[in-house]
Amino acid sequence: MTRGARWSGDWGRPTEVTPGGSAPVDVDVLIPTVGRTAELAATLAGLAAQTDVAFRLVLSDQSEAGDAAAQPAVAAMVRVLEAQGRPVTLLTHPERRGLAEHRHFLLAHATADAVLFLDDDVWLEPGSVHRMLDALRSLGTGFVGSAVQGLSYLADRRPHETAPFALWDGPVVPEVVRRGTPGFDRWSLHNAANLVHVAADLDVEPGGWLPYRVAWVGACALYDRAALEAVGGFGFWETLPVGHAGEDVVVQWRVMERFGGVGIVPSGAVHLEAPTTVTDRSVDAPDVVFAHEQPAERDQHADQPRRS
Repeated sequence: MTRGARWSGDWGRPTEVTPGGSAPVDVDVLIPTVGRTAELAATLAGLAAQTDVAFRLVLSDQSEAGDAAAQPAVAAMVRVLEAQGRPVTLLTHPERRGLAEHRHFLLAHATADAVLFLDDDVWLEPGSVHRMLDALRSLGTGFVGSAVQGLSYLADRRPHETAPFALWDGPVVPEVVRRGTPGFDRWSLHNAANLVHVAADLDVEPGGWLPYRVAWVGACALYDRAALEAVGGFGFWETLPVGHAGEDVVVQWRVMERFGGVGIVPSGAVHLEAPTTVTDRSVDAPDVVFAHEQPAERDQHADQPRRS
């Protein structure tokens, strides 16, 4: 039996209750969802196949009817997780105040030392969460991301976009990334299936991982919760209009400049390539949040020691 999950032979037995309630988990998996059923069910199926890690699912639904978890495919996957002994918390959050506010709402419900913000259209290869947690703990960094890849682009190699790829050589240290800095050019690494091609060229042993330098990692990022809360989480949501994107960029840049942050390769995260449910992206959050930042402020955390 893998850590944190009961195998099917035990599903019919009562779940053991530990003194004081549920046993501690390694990771809270925080999923915001709206208007999706098939994609969310696939995301939850990926979670149900995770091994060697104890996690809790916290799902927050902004669908108009607030019934995502009642849809047959989603409900079935929730039942699987519960049968495995995975704690599940189902929330509704009907008032739409934008992505950042929804993520801040989820963070307020987290209790584990590590939190995985996972979008509702991402399938994870078995072992992915364990590898991310292993990297987070081993590197002592603020976040570890698994970049989502679109496998419809598997035959589309883009060497000009993977050129900025660079492994971390030595300890991960804080760094400042903004538009116009060299680190910003790494954004192209996560287009199409670029990281799949990088991984194939590196020939990493099965189950292994290597840390690399990122601009940011969208849709699948595991944070040290204390580090995320130290930079204010997504509390900047009140400065943004409802129609925005890039909220994850803001928090990752803030975490990176104080605690460091990395991506790991190979990434077992697959983008389902469904149409986005965020149709109003008229405002890019970093442009608002960092609009009045002075150059001196950008560098003030760059020389801080790595978080242990």
